[in-house]
Amino acid sequence: MSFTITVRQGPARLAAKLPELGKSAFRSSAPIRAFHQTTNKPSTFFTPRTAATKSSTIFRSTPRNVFQQARSYQYQSGAAPADTSSIGRRLLTGGAIFGGTLVAMNVIFNRETREDGGMPLFERSYLNQTFMHTGLGIGIIGLTARQMVMSGFVYRLMVTNPWVVAIGGLALSFGTMIGTRMIDPDNYVPKYALWTAFNATQAAFIAPLIAFAPGALIARAGLYTVAMMGSISFVGATAKQEKYLYIGGPLLAGAAIVAVSGLAPLVIPATAARTLALTENIWLYGGLAVFGGFTLYDVQKVLYHARLAERGVIKKDPVNESISLELDFLNIFIRMVQILMLQQNRRK
Repeated sequence: MSFTITVRQGPARLAAKLPELGKSAFRSSAPIRAFHQTTNKPSTFFTPRTAATKSSTIFRSTPRNVFQQARSYQYQSGAAPADTSSIGRRLLTGGAIFGGTLVAMNVIFNRETREDGGMPLFERSYLNQTFMHTGLGIGIIGLTARQMVMSGFVYRLMVTNPWVVAIGGLALSFGTMIGTRMIDPDNYVPKYALWTAFNATQAAFIAPLIAFAPGALIARAGLYTVAMMGSISFVGATAKQEKYLYIGGPLLAGAAIVAVSGLAPLVIPATAARTLALTENIWLYGGLAVFGGFTLYDVQKVLYHARLAERGVIKKDPVNESISLELDFLNIFIRMVQILMLQQNRRK
């Protein structure tokens, strides 16, 4: 009887003792865990849980840290405010270059000024219209070339067959120029359309130069070109009537020599370094002289055409007159950029 009660109470007592056994087992295992935890570990060792906690903290804080670092980097690498004294110095230098060139050209080439009481009103008006179209054409060329660089068209053009690009570009350039000149000035829409197409072809020619030359160098070359053409145009406008119209033939011969010197590297071997250097100087500095002379000739030609138009012999066509001045500007500008790039490379 008592044994039966004892047996029946056994499971109940065992169930009652299980929590105490678990606690005692936990207490007995505590020294073992403490023994493992008290071992000397290097300071860089982390348990998986600790490492996970630290890595999650790092990942949570990384975007903020990266953003703060990016902001601090932007603040540190931001361009310093422009020095007003430096800008003023550059403007004074540019003005001095322009004024000095103007005075020198006037003294050398304009000793005999006009004797008819100055430029008549119709000549001044026609010359102003011509220069307005010239400036507009140069602006179209610059904007179109910039858009070609930004859109990547110039890079696709450069990887094409160079002979196809050269021959096709020259054909388009001459075709649009001749078409513009042949259209009557009263027919505005096709004339200005072809004139715009002509400016686009010129932009394709100078776009590679703009793509690889620094912006500051392009600005300097533009400033020098404006100074040179402005001074020469002033001399041509204030000189005696038809004084420099006779230089058209010699200038054409000089342009032919400059063009041949530009093609010399295709014929002369690379071992003839001195000959190549000579042809390069003819291309650069001889081209500057030739197209500076063309500027003088073209300005006097504009005034001559203004007098003819005033008498009713021809029609006023400032678009056709501006094409010649645009070509003068581009040839001088390209050589200015090349000369400045050569000087920059020599300094390095």
